Amino acid sequence: MRARFLLSEVGIGLRRNMTMTFAVIVTIAISLSLLGIGLLANAQVGAMKDYWYNKIEVSVFLCGSLSESPSCSGGIVTSDQRQAIQTDLQNMPAVASVFYESQAQAFTRFQERFKESAIAQNVTADQLPESFRVKLKDPTQFAVIVSAFSGRPGVDVVQDQRTILDKFFKLLDVLRNGALLVGLASVLTAALLISNTLRIAAFNRRRETGVMRLVGASSWSIQLPFLLEGVISSIIGWGLATGLLAILKSVVDSKVAPLLTFTKFFGWNEVWLASGYLLATGLFVSTVASVITLRRYLKV
Repeated sequence: MRARFLLSEVGIGLRRNMTMTFAVIVTIAISLSLLGIGLLANAQVGAMKDYWYNKIEVSVFLCGSLSESPSCSGGIVTSDQRQAIQTDLQNMPAVASVFYESQAQAFTRFQERFKESAIAQNVTADQLPESFRVKLKDPTQFAVIVSAFSGRPGVDVVQDQRTILDKFFKLLDVLRNGALLVGLASVLTAALLISNTLRIAAFNRRRETGVMRLVGASSWSIQLPFLLEGVISSIIGWGLATGLLAILKSVVDSKVAPLLTFTKFFGWNEVWLASGYLLATGLFVSTVASVITLRRYLKV
């Protein structure tokens, strides 16, 4: 009987404020969707970092005919210097593998990369430097290679691909943080709308709550239907937000991923994890907003 009465009161409250309830649900759905996009953006940045940082190589360029660094003042790298550099690289604990690229190989790769450009017609093999492409066991250990080989006779420059990627990931971090801030601001807006809706509902049903108070109903019994209205609205909004995130993931898999095959994208596990965070956020925000509003405006 008590459960049936409680559900009846919740249903009455939702029907009486149908317009406001619909607005709350839509606002919560949009707010949680924006927050969810921010969470997925964070997961995407993490996935791309894991993918690309594992593929990062350190290039140790050897002195060539065009080298101008002080370490190349003795001229083109000698065979003894080349062999000593390769041996020292292979013996370093931080190094996983070492690949030597000759001038001919560098020229072939250059021609393939810039085959559509006029610059490819003006470059010869002897103008490109020899190099060792080094794969590290831990990409963060780049400084070890720099300190060991920078300025060494026969070595022109030590270049790390990570320095290029870091600029790109800093941009992604800014976009991710912006999406998270927009999502959090939207959730705050949803909390204010929930508060206003419950305030209106409490005012419209002041006679019913007065009668319940007179017959001895507890404060909890009077406030619980209002609280459940906010919670139910949040759950419905969360369901819509999860559906939107699932649609976004499907679009990424079917439309974006086939075009951008050079990187990795977040998986369904990240979508369901984000959905769990959104459910917890929605329930927490609606509960807190409801309790504060009811204590202030529903005098029992």
